[in-house]
Amino acid sequence: MSEEKKENKLIIAKLNRLRIAPRKVRLVADLIRGKDIRQARAMLQFTLKKAALPLAKLLESAIANAKNNFKMTEDNLRIAKITVDQGRTLKRFRPVSRGRTAMIQKKTSHITLTLDSKE
Repeated sequence: MSEEKKENKLIIAKLNRLRIAPRKVRLVADLIRGKDIRQARAMLQFTLKKAALPLAKLLESAIANAKNNFKMTEDNLRIAKITVDQGRTLKRFRPVSRGRTAMIQKKTSHITLTLDSKE
């Protein structure tokens, strides 16, 4: 039975500490979730959000992983899963009225992109 089962290889690429808030990155990640590679590339190319460029680079990295490590072609690849998690928060302060300070939180994102074959 295990011989009949086709081995399904998952290709993973990660991007850590991206200096864009995860809430904003998830908007772009939701556009390409479940799409095949050509559709995802086209959507990222014409999306005007700041997070589109790092996600496009991450997608190209995952495709390169599939070609070099698993000898797969990009024609039969699709985005199986994409997760955006919150990373470390940089805490900064700025002066406000009456001699006080207000905290500014600069959030970062960790993105994990998983590809698999369409079959």
